[in-house]
Amino acid sequence: MFAPNPMNERGHVLVVDDKEDVLTAIRLLLKDDVDSLHTTKNPATIPALIGENDYDVILLDWQMPIMGGIDFLKALRGYNGGDRPRIVYCTTERDIGQIAMARKAGADDHMLKPFDQQMLEAKFQPFA
Repeated sequence: MFAPNPMNERGHVLVVDDKEDVLTAIRLLLKDDVDSLHTTKNPATIPALIGENDYDVILLDWQMPIMGGIDFLKALRGYNGGDRPRIVYCTTERDIGQIAMARKAGADDHMLKPFDQQMLEAKFQPFA
């Protein structure tokens, strides 16, 4: 799935979603295609995870009960060096205004739910 890079890495991915079924599906779909895959249901844990890992991509859910994805995204992009990692914003909303808001806040791309392996591959390929 990830394009080979000079270090022969296949990518380090963090998935943030409050739905366990979404996290499970992504684990199954990506397990053989990435070097590391971490998941969390709580966006408040992301700073610690980022501090301990060098992620290439974060798949970030739009609506979560503890902290909305847009709030986290704005905070992340506000840090020095906050242009990394790449963020793919994941939502069920097909509202172009919400997608534009995510892009303005610093999302690199978006993906609509429900999704399948082909959609994940298409979204993550440019970030490898």
